[in-house]
Amino acid sequence: MIRHDAIDDDDLRRLIVTGHIRYGGNRRLRIYGRLDCALGKRMKRASRVFFGDADEARRGRFSSWHCLRDDYARWKDTRRRGIWQSP
Repeated sequence: MIRHDAIDDDDLRRLIVTGHIRYGGNRRLRIYGRLDCALGKRMKRASRVFFGDADEARRGRFSSWHCLRDDYARWKDTRRRGIWQSP
């Protein structure tokens, strides 16, 4: 996990272009989504974090209903059945 406020814009852009960063999320809300997600673009820089892959992003987080609807529906179903546990 890379915090947005701990990295400068040039390094961040380089990591995105090279594929080392593929997902973004909100550190406080514990939500993640694709980098092109409209909801993620409205986050404050201090709350935004980045992940290299979906497995890293999923650890203790749930997916965005806006850009990852299928993943969100699966998360909601497992939570409803009591399988998902918060960290």
